[in-house]
Amino acid sequence: MYNFDEVIDRRHTNAMNTDGFRGYIFHGDENMTFPYKDEEFIRMWVADMEFATPDVVIDGMRERLDKRIFGYTRVFEKSYYEAFAGWCERHYGWSFDRKELVMSNGIIPALFELVEYICKPDEKVLFLTPSYAYFKYAAEASSREYVCSDLIYEDGYYTIDFEDFEKKAADEKTTLFIFCNPHNPSGRVWKEEELKKLAGICERQNLWIISDEIHCDLLRMDQRHIPMGKIMSEYRRLITCMAASKTFNLAGMMISNVMIRDDHMRAVWLDKHYNFDNPLSIAAVQAAYEKGDEWVLELRAYLDKNFEFTRDYLAEHLPKARFRISEATYLAWVDLNAYFEPDEHLPLFFAYKAGVLLEGGNMFVQSSDGFIRLNLACPRATLEEGLKRICEAVNTKHTEKYLGENQ
Repeated sequence: MYNFDEVIDRRHTNAMNTDGFRGYIFHGDENMTFPYKDEEFIRMWVADMEFATPDVVIDGMRERLDKRIFGYTRVFEKSYYEAFAGWCERHYGWSFDRKELVMSNGIIPALFELVEYICKPDEKVLFLTPSYAYFKYAAEASSREYVCSDLIYEDGYYTIDFEDFEKKAADEKTTLFIFCNPHNPSGRVWKEEELKKLAGICERQNLWIISDEIHCDLLRMDQRHIPMGKIMSEYRRLITCMAASKTFNLAGMMISNVMIRDDHMRAVWLDKHYNFDNPLSIAAVQAAYEKGDEWVLELRAYLDKNFEFTRDYLAEHLPKARFRISEATYLAWVDLNAYFEPDEHLPLFFAYKAGVLLEGGNMFVQSSDGFIRLNLACPRATLEEGLKRICEAVNTKHTEKYLGENQ
């Protein structure tokens, strides 16, 4: 049994979570002040976990440390591929050729490069909204136009508007679809029939697809992930991105897996992409894929309980909030439109009034005003305190508003 209730102090480790929130969330600097001290905040924002990386992974890094030399390094040995391929086979029943695997310092850097390699200057990138903002940023960085297909939102649940998606995919200038599978921020695990329908549209329009599957290991216990590569087993214009970073809390190790099927595009990547891999990162990820199954199962069970607690707490204390347990990720997507005006800056409100750091819907491109995204990958005691503060701040706001209107 692993102890996910342990509270670990992350201060003085240069962690984005503790030291970077002013710049990332509020675009401020160290002079930005709050009614709370930094150590008093409940941090439920950036998508890394408050849980220790499993011992089997740290042991793998220690074994590499004993080699004592850390020069220029890339993934050369077949053992890394075998570890990762074995993980994919065990968990998804999916396999891929070793030659397809290239490495990147992260999925975000890979997106920035691939958009430029795939899309000509006058071509467009398509994605589903609300969306992880870096899909938009990847297009903008190369001065490529982006096109949004809004998901259908009904009773707290998202589905794909296939008619709208196909219309936008049919634009001759749309050449790339960046797909989030599972979806961030909603946490949807796309069903097989949804994936097949998307695949059919993309094949008819001859679109390139980048399938960002970084959250694929973090499912509720009753869910299963289907890689797009399994649905489109022969489609050459598919690029799949996966990483151990979310799964094992290794984001700072900066290493991700990119599977590029098309020989020409892979040659372009290998020619233009400058990348060496951190030797400790290789050791950590290989150990995770070889020995981390049991830890992930226990993590998923703990996260399921955190989601259930969140659902019940919000139902009792913020009954007008709309929330469904996410099918994947450790991120809760909460609709607070019943309590706030669309233009209110929710991260500022909760930082000042509740001492809780979180991300607002304004960070997810469009069709997301009035939402907050809460990171539930934290000890239960932290979650309880964070939700208590959030609900008290909202209810106090509305009590004060009611009193003001009725004086």
